[in-house]
Amino acid sequence: MAQASRQVQTQTQQQVQTLSPQQIMVVRLLELPAVELEDRVRAELLENPALEEGKEETHNDDYADTADSDRESPEDGGDTDYDSLSDYLTEDDIPDYKLQENNRSRDDKAEEIPFSDSTSFYETLKEQLGEQDLTPHQRELAEYLIGSLDDDGLLRKPLDSISDELAIYAGIEATPQELEEVLKIIQDFDPPGLGARNLQECLLIQIRRKMQQRHTEPDPLLLTEERIVQECYEEFTRKHWDKIQQKLGIDKDTADHAIREICRLNPRPGASMGEAIGKNMQQIVPDFIVETEDDGTINLSLNNRNMPELRMNRDFTTLLEEHTKNKANQSKESREAMLFLKQKVDAAQGFIDAVKQRQDTLMKTMQAIIDLQQPFFREGDESLLRPMILKDVAERTGLDISTVSRVSNSKYVQTNYGIYPLKFFFSDSYVTESGEEMSVREIRKILKECIDNEDKSKPYTDDELCEMLKQKGYPIARRTVAKYRQQMNIPVARLRK
Repeated sequence: MAQASRQVQTQTQQQVQTLSPQQIMVVRLLELPAVELEDRVRAELLENPALEEGKEETHNDDYADTADSDRESPEDGGDTDYDSLSDYLTEDDIPDYKLQENNRSRDDKAEEIPFSDSTSFYETLKEQLGEQDLTPHQRELAEYLIGSLDDDGLLRKPLDSISDELAIYAGIEATPQELEEVLKIIQDFDPPGLGARNLQECLLIQIRRKMQQRHTEPDPLLLTEERIVQECYEEFTRKHWDKIQQKLGIDKDTADHAIREICRLNPRPGASMGEAIGKNMQQIVPDFIVETEDDGTINLSLNNRNMPELRMNRDFTTLLEEHTKNKANQSKESREAMLFLKQKVDAAQGFIDAVKQRQDTLMKTMQAIIDLQQPFFREGDESLLRPMILKDVAERTGLDISTVSRVSNSKYVQTNYGIYPLKFFFSDSYVTESGEEMSVREIRKILKECIDNEDKSKPYTDDELCEMLKQKGYPIARRTVAKYRQQMNIPVARLRK
């Protein structure tokens, strides 16, 4: 007798965090740099008549009691501390870059400074992304990948590492295979070559893009270029032209012509894009002002520049108080008027609170960065920057790592020594076999100095550079030297002659 199968039903409880509109507003304001925040504030002043420009007055107790009684409390699922909202944040990684202006005196105050900004490169790619038909999940992955591109437009971070970052920092599950599919979409963006993992892939993308644009029979020259890059890449980088001819069975004229065309391709598509955008210099306004006095005192302030102070419109609050007192005998029109007034007043107070919370979070984060990097802010010497990651600032402030990342994204600080993006102050560390922690930034700086001062007719090999760094007190392995050299886009010794 067959035994009937049973379906077993189980119930599981899962705690889901739902953000209130107020929390979402705080997150969005936190993302904005100084100029965009000013625009947002002025737009809110125009849209909400219950909000006006001016110093905030003391709240009327009667209205405060009425308004607060209708607002959600934290226990009811309403406003909570933004520090715990990591689930909402989806972008952490941003490309490392350094933007600074070193011709400023310590007496200069914050002002609009013409500044070529790599954020425009990011925004331009996001515009192209907006034209793609993607699922919400794919769009999240694409935005993260765009944010992970180096300044030259290449993606040097392995996809499995990006997969781990998405899971840890953004709470997004994505396999390397999923990231690969989305990356292929980005590699179709303009200019050609963006999103390549290395120079070889960058060149192949550009050659194949030209093939797609021909709309005719395959061009023999392009096919030869593709074969050289794909099959003879090592010979190409070593300039072994005769070996390329032998390997592919082509004559010298064909090889020379194809090689000339390959050499015209752009090895740094992102950098050239940035130069084009740089002609329309964006106005970068620092979000923070850090002034170091002669006695070593470091003063921090927010750059509020032309930011208007906000307060409640007293006429609106008075009208709401009158309607509230006569609630019992109101007509339908009066109740609708009271509802309108209350919505506007609540929205105005919520916006004021969100702006204040943004300011508090920004100040807390920047102060932690100053505390952790005090030697730099006192001396202005980059070699004094200690290894620091998002987690270090998060632990010092009590903020969530994703919150710190949001603050660091597209924010700038004006110091005695120039203007820097906040990301400039973050760097990994290298731990030697003896357990000593060293700044990767400092090691790369010394490495670059060694290469800059070398005899160009006889450039140093990685082994020689490794030995030189050891003599200078940086005992790192040869493979690590090669890694840092590649990160700085410095070719091997034979190509530096």
